[in-house]
Amino acid sequence: MQKFLQGNRIVLGVTGGIAAYKTATVCSRLVQAGADVDVVMTTAAQQFITPLTFQALTHRPVYTDMFDTPAGQNISHISLADSADLLMIAPVTANTLSKLANGQADNLLVAIAMATPAPILLAPAMESDMWQYPATQANIEKLRSWGMVTVGPAQGRLASGAMGPGRMVEPDEIVGMAQAVLGRQGDLAGHTVVVTAGGTRETIDPVRFVSNYSSGKMGYAVAEMARNRGADVTLITTANLPPPVGITVKPVESAREMLAAVLEATTQADVLVMAAAVADFRPESTAGQKIKKQADTTGLTLTMTRNPDILAEVAEQKAAGHGPRVTVGFAAETEDLLANARAKLTRKKLDLIAANDVTAGDAGFAVDTNRVTLLAADGSMEQLPLLSKHEVAAAIFDRVVELL
Repeated sequence: MQKFLQGNRIVLGVTGGIAAYKTATVCSRLVQAGADVDVVMTTAAQQFITPLTFQALTHRPVYTDMFDTPAGQNISHISLADSADLLMIAPVTANTLSKLANGQADNLLVAIAMATPAPILLAPAMESDMWQYPATQANIEKLRSWGMVTVGPAQGRLASGAMGPGRMVEPDEIVGMAQAVLGRQGDLAGHTVVVTAGGTRETIDPVRFVSNYSSGKMGYAVAEMARNRGADVTLITTANLPPPVGITVKPVESAREMLAAVLEATTQADVLVMAAAVADFRPESTAGQKIKKQADTTGLTLTMTRNPDILAEVAEQKAAGHGPRVTVGFAAETEDLLANARAKLTRKKLDLIAANDVTAGDAGFAVDTNRVTLLAADGSMEQLPLLSKHEVAAAIFDRVVELL
C-alpha cells in the first residue's frame, strides 16, 4: 500500500458492535498507509475485540478510560482531540450516534469528538430496524449538518442473519473516504478533475465487441490520487473495477459514449487526464442478432470506420473558452516511444503527455506498476523510473499543479 497518509495522525474510535472485527483491518490499512493511529475503545467495544489487538497493530497504547492519563501527557481527551488530523469512528452504533448528536460526553470517545477541531468520519453499523428508527435518522442528519462525514452503511447480511441496510462498509472503502476527507486541504482543493479509464468496447453484434488490453488500473490510480489531493473528481470509465469512494463514477462502453461524457464533464473542469485506451476504429455497422457461423464460410470480414478523436474535440472546446485549463494524455506505444508521444502531444494540443512502452512486462496493461516519460508542451521531459501506478499519478499531478 502506498504511504498516502504519511504524516497524518488519526484517532480511531471503536464502539460496541459486531462489526468491530472489521475495524482491525481498517486499523491495519491505516498504519500501512503511513498514518499514526491512536485507538480509543468504548467499554462495549471491548466485549467484541480486545485492546491488545489494536496495540499489536499500531504499536501504540490503546485508550479505554476517560480518567486514565498516561504519564507525561495532558488529559487524554484533550491531548488526543488537539493532535488529531482526523477522528474516525468505525463502527459507530446507534447509541454513540445519539450521544454525539445530543452532546452526552459520558465516555472518552464522545468527549474527544466534542473537543476536536479535526474532521470526523463515521461508519455506522447496526441492525436495519435500528438504522431506520426515526431517532437514528434524525441523529445522523443532525451530525451531517454539522459537517461530519458518513460512509455507509451498506446493504447486506447482518449479524442477525437478516438482509438489509445497516452493514458496515468494507475496510478499503472506509480508508478511501479517510483519504478523501484528509485530502480536502490538498494542493488540488477547489479544482475539478475529469479522468478517463479503461479500453472502449466497440460492438460487433449483441455478444461480441472489439476492444484492447487496457485494465483501467492507471486511470483509477489517477482518479484516486486527484481525490487524495483535494480535487472534485469525475471518473469516466469502461473498466469493471470497484468504484473508488468519494469519486463520481460515470460508466460508458464505446468511444462515442466516452466522447459525450467527456465533453459534458469538462465544460467547467480544470483538468482532464485522458488515461483511457480509446479505440481508433469501430465496426461500420452493428448486427442486430448474433452473427452465426455458416458451414460454407471460412471467415468473417468487418468493415471498420474511424471513431471520433476525443482529445481533438476537447482541444476545440478548450480553444472556444469552455474546456479544461490543463489537458493530459497518455501515449501507449510499442515502438518509437518518444517520437510518437511528441507527435501526439503536438497534434492533440496537450499540456502534458505520459508515454509508456506497453510491450514491457512490468509497465504495460493490467499490472500495478508503470514506467513513463512525461513530455510537456514547453519541451521539457522527465523520465520516471519503474513506479507504482499511484506514484506515477502523483508525479503527473505534481506537474499539473505547476501548470494550474
